[in-house]
Amino acid sequence: MILIDAIYTHQTGGKVLLDYLVSELEKTDVNVFYLFDDRISKNAYQIKKTNKILFEKSSFFKRFNFYRKNRSTFTKIFCFGNVPPPIKLEATVYTFFHHRIYLEIPKELPFKTTCGYIAKTMIIKFLKRNTDYWIVQNSNIKVKLHEKYNIKDSQIMNLPFYPPISGNKSSERNNFGYIYVSHPFLHKNHLRLIDAFCEFYDAEKKGELILTVDQSFQELYKYIEDKIASNYPIRNIGFIKRSELYKYYTANRYLIFPSLSESFGLGIIEALDCGCDIIGADLPYLYEVCEPSVIFDPNSTQAIKEAFVKSIDFQSVKKSIPKVNDKIKTVIELLTK
Repeated sequence: MILIDAIYTHQTGGKVLLDYLVSELEKTDVNVFYLFDDRISKNAYQIKKTNKILFEKSSFFKRFNFYRKNRSTFTKIFCFGNVPPPIKLEATVYTFFHHRIYLEIPKELPFKTTCGYIAKTMIIKFLKRNTDYWIVQNSNIKVKLHEKYNIKDSQIMNLPFYPPISGNKSSERNNFGYIYVSHPFLHKNHLRLIDAFCEFYDAEKKGELILTVDQSFQELYKYIEDKIASNYPIRNIGFIKRSELYKYYTANRYLIFPSLSESFGLGIIEALDCGCDIIGADLPYLYEVCEPSVIFDPNSTQAIKEAFVKSIDFQSVKKSIPKVNDKIKTVIELLTK
């Protein structure tokens, strides 16, 4: 039996990838046990009767007790949330490392947040001997993982996977439409983006910025509302289901992506698949997934504003080109053969 250990995954791009992995595994004849974060227990996962699912709180001790009780149950294990098993097992273990922030912590983060990431980094270092292989989404992550954790190249597999995106296509694309689909964590850099767009609009009187910030992020949500009240053309559509994203991507010419840290950038791939051009941060993660149309220094509001200005002449802006392919079949073969 295979174990999919996703006890630390419950939101954002990681959840999208988890859903995709589950859907593909359910097409196979292999017996699977799913260990999930209880915060997604309301999700209607459709699994075969021969498979099992358990929702647990995402704590180290809950996870440790599960492995202690089931240490001989599984032949292969796929740890989804960056962290290897808490104990050494006889099973073949793959750990999916998909969070760049455990390799390079942005300097802009608050001290308390930084300390939390440092602690998690130390846990990963301590437990690294409990996994046989690491799966990453691009070659840059592979290099950084090798350097930071002293892991052999032969143990790290570059196997990006991501689900196709589809839906109802917008009938018309706004040539001055800019969309940023992202949860507003601090490293996602929303404040600089919003300030840069407002300065751009003051100067050019063009453009519309589409954001996906829900009310649970109260300070940023209010900041956006204040900008809207000041007559800036910002539209905040809040959190929306992935099935609805297609029409928003296809309604806008550009994805603008100012994030300070990404392991993959699923939103970039989705936007490319929907025909958007990419205006993105001049950082390694961007070049791993595409050749962007316009780049900028994500630490500079002025640089982001200038990128907006460059994009106005959309007929002269070069097309963005994707550079990655979905390798879910290879991942499934590793787990099922």
